[in-house]
Amino acid sequence: MAKSTKKTRRIYLDYASSVSANPSSIHIEGVLAKNKLENARRAVSDVLGARLGEIIFTSGGTESNNLAIAGVVLNFWEPSSHVGARLPKIPHIITTNIEHPSVLETFQLLEKRKLAQISIVPVEDNGIVDPKKIKKEIKKNTVLVSVHYANNEIGTIQPIREIAKAIRHCRKTQQMKNLRGPRFSGAPRPSQTIANSSFAGFPFFHTDAVQAANYLDLNVERLGVDLLTLSGSKIEGAGRVGVLYKKSSVSMVNIFGGGDQEMGLRPGTENLPEILKFSQALQAVEKIKEKELKRLTALHDYFLKKLLHSNVLTNFRMRINGDLKNRLPNNINITVPNIPSDLLVIELSAKGIMASAKSACKAGDGKASYVIEAINKNIKETDGSLRFSLGKQTTKKDIDYTLKALSEILTKLKTWYY
Repeated sequence: MAKSTKKTRRIYLDYASSVSANPSSIHIEGVLAKNKLENARRAVSDVLGARLGEIIFTSGGTESNNLAIAGVVLNFWEPSSHVGARLPKIPHIITTNIEHPSVLETFQLLEKRKLAQISIVPVEDNGIVDPKKIKKEIKKNTVLVSVHYANNEIGTIQPIREIAKAIRHCRKTQQMKNLRGPRFSGAPRPSQTIANSSFAGFPFFHTDAVQAANYLDLNVERLGVDLLTLSGSKIEGAGRVGVLYKKSSVSMVNIFGGGDQEMGLRPGTENLPEILKFSQALQAVEKIKEKELKRLTALHDYFLKKLLHSNVLTNFRMRINGDLKNRLPNNINITVPNIPSDLLVIELSAKGIMASAKSACKAGDGKASYVIEAINKNIKETDGSLRFSLGKQTTKKDIDYTLKALSEILTKLKTWYY
């Protein structure tokens, strides 16, 4: 008897859930969407060396940073927290003074609302934080340290592994104290509780790896981090989504409302098409990372060499910002005395060169870069800074043209501003 070739009819009548299949739906289209979502999650977890349930998809890097920081802090104010050891004070959190605004401003907001005490550790003049200074700030009520992997403006790479090692040492020290006697003294505060079994894991360590994804090692075990942020906006071909890696032992709460998607920490229907793009792009980056790192390092060195040996640097007393060695291979950041940043960006744009003055999140606010101010105490309000960031399409000819154009622009502006 011949088999029927008639296809099973599928009529989609679930438009109220989503115009395309919702991964939370239990019908066949929803199940297929869920499988695609979990395959994407598995791809990302493989790149990070993480477990499947440790990957949370978000709308972007800013949301991931907010969730990591506020999620950990607000956990200690939850009435439903398990009663055990009690914090003697409100939670304490540590970061540096050159973090992305989504980190710094979240810290400041938590402090303003009296939900956390904060310590902001200044970086050295080369834009790199000293792990010993981080360690020195850790207290018995410190619950989180957040230091970005690489800076978004000056490209400096932070010593993440060394910071992780210092944090682990503090954890072990605290654990030994806990074994010897009572954890804390003083009257307990309502809702400020944490489980006895989990306290040895504090402080948690978060890193914003958004700028590092294309060039540096992302294996969370080798880095020694508990939380890590990624964003599709900085990876070519990736979707407009973000990722938060959360180690399974990390205690945190949902800071939003409206659903229990993404391990109950990020409500809202997952943006499946963009998530699929992200997972595929991240895998592609991993395959070419070593080759691209080598190519961009050569271009970066070429740019710096020509800049350092040109009359432009000396004639206009320009300064190269950030450590010359421990930095991303695609980043060159300079300060030009007495010429406004926005004017330099506009002049370069008129010649077809797209550069930036500082983080795009803060562009156009009329203020000097707080990152540059942090590493250069003598900078004036009239001084301008420029960030040149190289990419997949950048060539030596592009660099030659850029340096020539910059020289012409500065020569023209010199009569106005010097």
